[in-house]
Amino acid sequence: MNFADRLKQLPSVSHLAALQLLDSQGQVLATLENKPGQAGSLAVYHALGALYGGSITPAAASLGMEWYAEHTADALAYPGKHPNIDRLVAWAQGSASYTVRLVAGATVGSHPVANQAQHLHNQGQ
Repeated sequence: MNFADRLKQLPSVSHLAALQLLDSQGQVLATLENKPGQAGSLAVYHALGALYGGSITPAAASLGMEWYAEHTADALAYPGKHPNIDRLVAWAQGSASYTVRLVAGATVGSHPVANQAQHLHNQGQ
């Protein structure tokens, strides 16, 4: 499945302003904002966090690389071109987990994110 089709299956992130990725000491390593150019990555990391209990584990990072589909190959060929994928590549090879902290937007709706992410996972990623 290509990336555009994958995005259509991921839970909505319209209720989020951003998502922060934290290390084990609670330091913010990256912030993905809900804006053009980052919204797709926000959706991927959001769904991974929901599926993996609020963290990006090495297994979550590996799954995220699959979800990025054709962009993962491009990221591997051109390191630095896709920093949000580069991060998953590195984290998939490690043993640490990183906390996902959601930053709500102006209006927060009711979104059964974890159920949607689990449904997606059960469909074979």
